[in-house]
Amino acid sequence: MPSSLVISAWSAISPYGVGNAPLREGLAEGRDAIAALDHDTYPVPFEQAALVPGFTAAEYVGRKGTRTMDRVTALAVTAVGGLVGAIAGELEARPEQTALVLGTGSGSVQSIMDFTKDSLSGERPYHVEPARFPNTVMNRAAGQSAIWHRIKGPNTTVAGGALTGLLALSYALRLHRGGHCTRVLCGAAEEFSTQRAWLEWHGRAEEERRTPLGEGAAVFLVERAEDAAAAGRTVLARIAGARFRAYQDPDGIRDALTACVRSTLDAAGVAPGSVRFVAPLGGGGKPAAEEEQAVTDALPGADPAWIRLREHLGDTSAAATALQLAAVLAAAGEQGLGPGEAALVTGVEPDGQVGCAVFTGV
Repeated sequence: MPSSLVISAWSAISPYGVGNAPLREGLAEGRDAIAALDHDTYPVPFEQAALVPGFTAAEYVGRKGTRTMDRVTALAVTAVGGLVGAIAGELEARPEQTALVLGTGSGSVQSIMDFTKDSLSGERPYHVEPARFPNTVMNRAAGQSAIWHRIKGPNTTVAGGALTGLLALSYALRLHRGGHCTRVLCGAAEEFSTQRAWLEWHGRAEEERRTPLGEGAAVFLVERAEDAAAAGRTVLARIAGARFRAYQDPDGIRDALTACVRSTLDAAGVAPGSVRFVAPLGGGGKPAAEEEQAVTDALPGADPAWIRLREHLGDTSAAATALQLAAVLAAAGEQGLGPGEAALVTGVEPDGQVGCAVFTGV
């Protein structure tokens, strides 16, 4: 059964800047946000990265209460804050009816490793900054976002590698259908840090190290079309479905993703020729090539516009598929997808999973 839920607002923070407008403008210009790294600030093996320009917690969240806030939490709080204005009335009247589902990698790897280091290198293991301990748990960003913006509904953290954004969206759909909330703020966030860079470097094959790292966040307002209309919000896209499949080795990526996309389109009643935008995870090597070939196999006769975000923003890891969806909405314009139009977001997780989500106009 196709979903009756829609996306009626979105908020993005990307290496193009804070807010939806910088992402929309950067994509329209085809601008590259990857730049040389300052190795005095970031002593890492990568030469380039895509960072959110000028972003600090003090600047975008406020100086009060942010002294110990780590970067991924600040990105998430800021991105969620970009949507709070759209639902201010509902939040004030029934804060428990708004849920938050936020995807992350491992929380803040920098915070986890710094805290661990302090416990090992200090004069005593307990000579650590207690105020920084909450940063070491994976749900810190989601929890702080809810506290900061007074969101009192269900609060969930999802982690699933490169597919995190799509997995968070799938969870949000189930949460709403289960009657646990009236609307869901759903998205993902990822930070750039020295420790994340070193872990990525040591965990990658030689050819994969050429892809710079990026960071950012994207959050979407998911609700019923009737609720969006009643509140005067424009429906930007209907969530037609999201599905996932496993594969055993890289040779199975193409077949797994082709089947995944076809089954999602079929279940949603969407013809391949109506797909206007495709936003693949992309990257380098065999997985990216298999991903694009799988999409081509699943969309015979279609001629969609391909949005290859990774080429401009680097590897944004847990935030990748959420930012891919944000890029689709940016490309669709202020009124969203039109009647008869569809969009496809795909991803391949190297650990053995593929996924996709289909969106349509209303």
